[in-house]
Amino acid sequence: MQGRKMNVVLTDGAELPRYAHDGDAGFDLCITDDVRLEPNASAVCGLGFACEIPSGCVGLVFPRSGLGAHYGVTLRNSVGVIDSGYRGEVCAPLVNLSCDTVFLPKGSRVCQMVVVPFVPCDLVKVASLTDTERGTDGFGSTGID
Repeated sequence: MQGRKMNVVLTDGAELPRYAHDGDAGFDLCITDDVRLEPNASAVCGLGFACEIPSGCVGLVFPRSGLGAHYGVTLRNSVGVIDSGYRGEVCAPLVNLSCDTVFLPKGSRVCQMVVVPFVPCDLVKVASLTDTERGTDGFGSTGID
């Protein structure tokens, strides 16, 4: 699969992030050090690279589903947003939501990044919004069945 080029600088000993399978939307991101997370504890973990997200795009960092389902470890901020102007190391704020201590060895794939285009908006202050069928009905307004 041919994609858009994205410049990446690696920290010492880090490996280039990669897609696990052809056609995957997200490439896996690995921690650069061993991490031990006590129950309900969190740690900001370096992922070993900085990058140039293409202009007009954003890098969205998502938890890996298996890490959460099997170990109770996810991203503390749920989704990370990496803007195209950011040039620092990409990091992951991991949190252990399980009742057990979790050990993740260096090189563990803990999250994934999806690079997507976005539409910038010109925000306009108005007195009111147009009416819709939904209106202001929010959380749970459509039920669960």
